[in-house]
Amino acid sequence: MGLALLSLLTLACSGHVDDRAEAAATPDQPVSLTIYSGRSESLVGPLFEALESELGFELDVQYGDTPDLVTRMLTEGAESPADLLFAQDSGHLGAVGARGAFETLPAELIEKVDPHYRDPDGQWVGTSGRLRVLVVNAGKVSEDARPTSLRELAEPAWQGRLGWAPTNGSLQTHVSALRAVWGEDETRTWLQGVKANAPTAYPKNSPQVEAAHAGEIDVGWVNHYYLHRLKTDGYQATNHSFAAGDAGNLLMVSGVGLRAGTPHREEALQVVDWLLGEEAQAAFATENFEYPTVPGTPLHPDVPPLDPTTLVDVPQSALADLGPSRALLQELGLL
Repeated sequence: MGLALLSLLTLACSGHVDDRAEAAATPDQPVSLTIYSGRSESLVGPLFEALESELGFELDVQYGDTPDLVTRMLTEGAESPADLLFAQDSGHLGAVGARGAFETLPAELIEKVDPHYRDPDGQWVGTSGRLRVLVVNAGKVSEDARPTSLRELAEPAWQGRLGWAPTNGSLQTHVSALRAVWGEDETRTWLQGVKANAPTAYPKNSPQVEAAHAGEIDVGWVNHYYLHRLKTDGYQATNHSFAAGDAGNLLMVSGVGLRAGTPHREEALQVVDWLLGEEAQAAFATENFEYPTVPGTPLHPDVPPLDPTTLVDVPQSALADLGPSRALLQELGLL
């Protein structure tokens, strides 16, 4: 899977998908849409059920890891059954857009979303945001001992104390951000330093949060909302952000794009519009503890408001440069 995705994402970004398929639905049949979802069913399944009920579409939601689904859709090309790709991070969305495999979204649709959460060329739009943080065992790591910079995780003081998920799409996208901010050499050196600290590798983020709570690791490198979904009274894990502007303070965006050539363009656009509507945006915020992308949507009271001045300044286009990031992780034996 890794090499297949790497080769697809590093091809020259040329050409668009041709030969639109004819619509499969007849006037007396409900439209059936296929969605490739890199977001888990536990997070977005209830949303899709509500969407089906309200819009009257039949949805075939095929869940999987975002990198796998991107590889699949790009490999399938014009023969793909997917009408929409719902991805966990903007890096993979940007990579698909750069391949010409998305329809351009109407301006009136993408303009509903804060400019920080959308593709400037209209290839995809963000539906919710997640802040990259450290999850910390509060009993083992006091506040004054927590890192002020992501760079510190490569220091010997963190030997045997870390968790991370190198195969996870969010981490890979964050590596792309580091390459843009720090440069290739410093990012490689940092990854080598973290690897030398013998971090425990996990398949995804939530097991790191549980491991931090249990004291199996002191800190993990995750997205913020997993803690809020998992914590109970007496939970020992807490989230920690870095000093203002540090490269660790990255806002990740989940979002959606329409496959170029979908025979159900108008219906697919209705799905995107619904995901940006009041009901869905409120669900992302209150049920999933995420940051909504449509201005004016209230946050969950347990989620601290975002201060844009504390975030690392990196363009969404840099996050889409995934091929070299995966190549670097493979070179270091992390994939």
